This record gives sequence, structure tokens and C-alpha cells, in this order.
Amino acid sequence: MILTMDFKPFSPDEARRIVQSLQKPAVYLNMTKDWPSLNWTVKHLSSCLTDRIRFRIGKRTEDRAPLFETECSYIEATLKEFLHWTANDGESSAGPFSDCEFREFWAYADYKYIAQLFHDKPAMFQDVVWSDFGFPGRDGHDSTLWIGTQGANTPCHLDSYGCNLVFQIQGRKRWHLFPPDDTACLYPTRIPYEESSVFSRVSVVQPDLKKFPAFRRARAHTVILQPGQVLFVPRHWWHYVESLDPVTVSVNSWIEMDIDDEARVQEALTKTIVCALKSPPSSDNDDHWLNPTEERVSSHDENMQYLNLAAKACMDKTRDRTEDGTLLAGSGKRDSSGLLKTLASDFSFVIPFGPHLIPVNCEVHLAHKPRCTCPKDTSYSRGYKDPSLCQTLSAHIECKGEPGCDGELLESSRLRAHQEPGSSDRREAGVHISTNDMIECLAHPDVIALITRLLMHRQRELHQ
Repeated sequence: MILTMDFKPFSPDEARRIVQSLQKPAVYLNMTKDWPSLNWTVKHLSSCLTDRIRFRIGKRTEDRAPLFETECSYIEATLKEFLHWTANDGESSAGPFSDCEFREFWAYADYKYIAQLFHDKPAMFQDVVWSDFGFPGRDGHDSTLWIGTQGANTPCHLDSYGCNLVFQIQGRKRWHLFPPDDTACLYPTRIPYEESSVFSRVSVVQPDLKKFPAFRRARAHTVILQPGQVLFVPRHWWHYVESLDPVTVSVNSWIEMDIDDEARVQEALTKTIVCALKSPPSSDNDDHWLNPTEERVSSHDENMQYLNLAAKACMDKTRDRTEDGTLLAGSGKRDSSGLLKTLASDFSFVIPFGPHLIPVNCEVHLAHKPRCTCPKDTSYSRGYKDPSLCQTLSAHIECKGEPGCDGELLESSRLRAHQEPGSSDRREAGVHISTNDMIECLAHPDVIALITRLLMHRQRELHQ
């Protein structure tokens, strides 16, 4: 008889080093087989959670426009009522879901903080063992729960903060991921507004290429996540997620990063701009622009106070890292701590892809794609550069490089009126710029990143 030892392919230190080194999505296998949360099926959770929770409801249709949360309907129901609805599989049922035919609608209890759901059962937090990935003390308390039916989906977006670990428990989910460099191809928008989420205006599974031509150059990385597997989503990777099976359950945790300090300033600046433009009543401000996850519209004074607090925290942490001898962006300084030597050794680290760690590959390799040469900086993670970066913004406007670069998007927006039906009437009536048009330009991630660097540079000069 051959005895097999029960082991995990990576130690916590190895798993964390992989997370810190990965530059693309990857799937961990065989890391969760002893996690108690592997038994968190909806049937099991329905016996632990008897309170009603909120489900987002959508129709099972393939639309050429994303179904944002502001356009969904919502139902309050218990997990037992949810299970009863899914078990009927098309037959009429009583209860909160009685008006929703199961074969026509999907339901999603998404983004539910486990710390709030099971506040009276804190022992359940320990069922999620993120310490196995090298994050001691991180468990279910620092995680969110997602329960859905087939067709339930999250609109394509990127998260402003940190990286993401996703543990699939029940059913399968298909993930469509796009690298940060494809941001221009995904037509980012901050409407609907949600703090820390930048949405795409493209329906990535049914794209309207006439309206969003640059999307054909986006590099989709797709993977079907199976129960027991953990997906690593790197910082600022776009993702669209859809449930494939009748019932799905997953748990995720966002891992904070030092570079999030500047991202919080960017988010505070974005909120200040969006609220300032959308709060005043006007003829074109009657849309549902605030995501349901946001409790209320904060005042300008509150937003400015938060912006100042975020900027101060960013400056303080930068100062602390400098005093500790930690590298600054664009700096080669260090003290005797040997940080540069440590970083150099990390560069030589070979990620152990194999049967226990699978990379998520690009569906279509576009090595032949011509790259735009306009001097733009599309990386949110780069440190402050010279204030003359404002010249970069003008370069965006003048550039007419490859399809998908910002220059092309701005140029195409200027010509849009000449390409759409009825354009002659609009030319006679004059140009119409809406509030949302202004927000898409002013709150564009590249613009926000530039303004943040200019603001932080100004503050550093004032406090020297």
C-alpha cells in the first residue's frame, strides 16, 4: 500500500512571496483542502444565517451594455428562501422571489462583509485561513461573501486598492481579466460612482465594437474558477465575473499595499469632483449616478476634509519610509538595512508555475499590435515625476496613435457627432456637453493620477 502525505504545495512564506512577485493573475490549487469554509455551501450557510440579506436581481439576457447596480432591482430574503427559489427551477413559488421566474432572472448577494453577517458567530471567521497565504491574522473577519445563481455577474471594473485573493467554494465562476495597460481599451467611467471602483462602459462578453472600437485590442485573460481553488488578481487588473452554475459561493479578501496611500488621495479627489458636479440639481443630473453601495452623497466640505486627511497620511507615510531608509519612488537611496539587496534577490525569484500554481493566460496574443508612442503614463502605481507631466496631458489630446490610446479616444469623441445618425441636426443645434461628459474627462484615471501628483508635489514644496 502506498501512503500519501497530506501536505500543502507552498508554505505561508512561499505563498506570500509568490503573491508579492506575480505580475499577472494565477490560480492556486491544493491550498484550501483543510479549510472549514470549504463546507460553506448555501445549504450550510442557510442554517447559520437566518437574517434577511439583500439580493441584486437581473435578467438573463445578453445585452450590449453593462448592467450596472444602479439599473438592477433588489430583494430582501433569507438564504432558505433563496434556496427554495433555486430548487423550483422555473416553477412559480411564494415568498420574496415570487415575481422572478428562476429561468429568466438571476440573483446575487454580492459584496457582503462576513464580519457583519456573522457578528454573533465570530468563531466562523477562523474558517477562512488566509494565514496559509502568508497573511497572519487575516481570516473571515477581513473577507466578503458572494452568493449567486447562474448568470449573476459583476460589471467589468478595477479596484483602486490592493490586490485580491478569491476562494471559490460552491459552483464555478468565469473570470475575464484585463491588464492595467488596457485601461484605454475599456473606456473607464466613474458613473455610477462607487468609492474604490472604476467601471468599464463596455459589455466585455457582448461588446458593441462600433461604439467602443478600441476594445478589440483589449487582451482578455479568462479562467473558470473551480471549488477549492484560489485566484490571485493583481493590483489594478480589470475583471468581469459571471456565475456558471445554478448556485455559486465564493469568499474574497483585498490585500492592502503601501502604494494604496497615493490611491486613497486619488479616490478622495475623484469623489470631490464627482459629487461637486452631480450633486447640484440640473436638467442632466437626473440619472442614478450613485451606486447602491454608497450610503449617501457627502458634502463638499466633507469631501475636502477627507482629501486633506488622505494627502496628509500619504505624506506622513512617505516621510516615515524615508526615515527608515525605505526606497522612494524614483529614488535609489537606502540605509544599512540592505533593502536594495533584498529587492535584487526578489527580481531573481522564479515563480513556481506548475500543477499547484496555474497562470491565467491571454486568450489572444497581440504581439503584432503596434504600440502608441505618445509620451503618456498610464500606470497608477508610478511615483511622482516632474510637474511638467502636465505636458503629457496635452500630448494625449494631440496624439493620433494606435486605436485604444487616449489620443484616439479624444479624437474619436470630437468626430462622433459626424458619425452617428442625426448628426446634421446636432451640428446645426451646436455642441452638447453633458455633466457626465465632463466627469468622464475630469475623473479619467490618467487625469486624476496626474492631478494627484501635482497636488502632492505642491504640498511637499509647501512643507519643506
